[in-house]
Amino acid sequence: MFSGIVETTAIVTAVKKDKGNVDLTLKCPFASELKIDQSVSHNGVCLTVVHIEDGTYTVTAMKETLERSNLGGLGVGDRVNVERSMPMNGRLDGHIVQGHVDMTAECVDIKDAEGSTYFTFEYQFDKEMARRGYFTVDKGSVTVNGVSLTVCSPTDSRFTVAIIPYTFEHTNFSDIRIGSKVNIEFDILGKYIARLSHFEGMSDSLPQ
Repeated sequence: MFSGIVETTAIVTAVKKDKGNVDLTLKCPFASELKIDQSVSHNGVCLTVVHIEDGTYTVTAMKETLERSNLGGLGVGDRVNVERSMPMNGRLDGHIVQGHVDMTAECVDIKDAEGSTYFTFEYQFDKEMARRGYFTVDKGSVTVNGVSLTVCSPTDSRFTVAIIPYTFEHTNFSDIRIGSKVNIEFDILGKYIARLSHFEGMSDSLPQ
């Protein structure tokens, strides 16, 4: 479980393909503090540490993760937003983030907002997925590349987020351009509410 408050960025130092999987080796300030089997969010994807050596650590991304996220496009030198799992006695400064990326979205617009920056992203809309809670709502939460953000101006397939200068400078949002692919995770609370509404609708249709 994560909060969407990125601790730092990690630099990819090696990429190794192993059949359908990919081993990513990264370097970041807290690499020496990690332990084998520890969970770390990478651009919003929860991955397990499998190796630690010389100030770097390695995680494995399986085929499904590579297909659902932007991790398959990473190369040596790329920056990745990273966050260690949230301690149970910690503050939830962002929102509840599972580290289970739902899909990728494409950056379609970037606008300056007198110091801050507005990013607009577009994702593939599916009516059935929307019924299950895969959508955004105005002033709701969404995770973009592991960053907990507040939604504004949502449509069926687009949403905008405002990035303050600190977040822009300390995450890989500064690397995003129009056309860039980002990982998104929709709010888990919306998914639960949608699921509950589904079952309530079914009970209403059952014979009394």
